[in-house]
Amino acid sequence: MDWGRAKNVLIYAFLLLNLVLGYQLWNDVSEQVTSSLDYTSLDENTQIIMQEKNIQILCLIPAGTPVLPKINYHYINDESVEPVELDEPVDSKLVFMGDDLVKALEDQIPRFEEYRYDSMESENGVFVFHPLVESEWPLFNDQLKLKLHYTDRKITSYQLSEIKIVSSNEEEQQKVLTAVDALATLINKYIAPNSVVKDIQLGYYGEMFNSENQVAAPAWRFTLENEVYYVQGISGDVISSKTEKVKE
Repeated sequence: MDWGRAKNVLIYAFLLLNLVLGYQLWNDVSEQVTSSLDYTSLDENTQIIMQEKNIQILCLIPAGTPVLPKINYHYINDESVEPVELDEPVDSKLVFMGDDLVKALEDQIPRFEEYRYDSMESENGVFVFHPLVESEWPLFNDQLKLKLHYTDRKITSYQLSEIKIVSSNEEEQQKVLTAVDALATLINKYIAPNSVVKDIQLGYYGEMFNSENQVAAPAWRFTLENEVYYVQGISGDVISSKTEKVKE
């Protein structure tokens, strides 16, 4: 065997692999940059108010203007749900490993793969997950959370109110308010001085009614240190977690 030629072939193969990986990394970074903005994307007047009120934004502002419909959903089981012990407790570290957690819990928790972890709402001893609409958009209502209880680094039980999201094909697709415009509204009218915006996410939110079928609309969730605001993406109404009322 010509070891010199084989060595050259291996070198070229590694160089080609590095080029491919480098391009993929550059492409991923480019997608992140184009899909997120910083506070300078806000209009000049809003930036001035933001500085005067000493409001900090510690996350990127999502870019783009999605087109989404309202959705309908109903409870499969709307009774008070008690914690259910897992047959096989799993390591709590798996909550950060996506597919590994799904594989560990999909046989123990109904439709577990249809939920997404939310670090903003999780607290000591409880991991919080939200059901996903069309496998992408979290449904933020408090009563719909999946809670994984853990202790001694083991997930030992869960609480879940099962729901069924009705097909949204008949609902009109509507352009959602941009995150920049929603944030500007909050800064100008609602967010208190010296506040910190920690996270911005697009999902679904709707007030609960005494009805079999519930309705939720696209909404931006803005998580601050001591308060959460929802800005409905179609109507522009603002809801505070503290008041639980629409602010005009």
